[in-house]
Amino acid sequence: MTKPSTMKTSRLKRVAAFLASLTLSASALAASGGDLLQAGTDLEDKASLQRGAQLYMNYCAGCHSLKYMRYSRIAEDLGLSEEQVMTNLNFTGAKFGEHVISAMPAAGGDKWFGKAPPDLSVISRVRGSDWIFTYLKSFYLDESRPLGWNNKLFPNASMPNPLWEMQGLQHAVYGKKDAATGEAPVERLEIAQAGTQNAADFDRTARDITTFLEYVGEPGAIKRQQTGVWVILFLTFFTLMAWLLKKEYWRDVH
Repeated sequence: MTKPSTMKTSRLKRVAAFLASLTLSASALAASGGDLLQAGTDLEDKASLQRGAQLYMNYCAGCHSLKYMRYSRIAEDLGLSEEQVMTNLNFTGAKFGEHVISAMPAAGGDKWFGKAPPDLSVISRVRGSDWIFTYLKSFYLDESRPLGWNNKLFPNASMPNPLWEMQGLQHAVYGKKDAATGEAPVERLEIAQAGTQNAADFDRTARDITTFLEYVGEPGAIKRQQTGVWVILFLTFFTLMAWLLKKEYWRDVH
């Protein structure tokens, strides 16, 4: 039999390990650019999903594939016709039932960006929607980088800012240099040159793309939420009927 003192020590070790993991997670988050912004996505907002699909295809799909998503599934889930999808969302000549694959060859990605741009089918499940939203808003000009861009959330990112015309050009405001590394952390970002959208409009743009990628990561979530409403209504009705049946039975007992 395990002694009480041994059990207590083991329990304390587990608590300490848990607290240490939280500390490491917080440190990793701080190193990656600080607190995440709240995306505020809503998979029931079909208009946001439709705008996000259009924005993604125009600004992201040139480099990033969605290898687990078909054009036909997008049409079905987002309430779009085949003609709308093929005209406004398909720029590679793929068939309606085919997957969303970028036209960029892998060799070209290696040459231009140092490595092929990743597939984004499950990026929302790996990183989370808040991370994507923050990432899209965190690009800034950096002459030290090969493409002239950096990202506060994901330092030394290989890609430029695909949305810079809408967002505008941001520059970094640095803090004090670290004595050990000699590097100055990025404290905040400021708009140096305005884009075609104001801050609120660009927030909606970033949110729409994030919402679309959240949907792509788990397409069944939309139908699951819709089904959940009917399940709750059924359980409510069933509970009412069970209560009425119980009341009827107990009337005879009394």
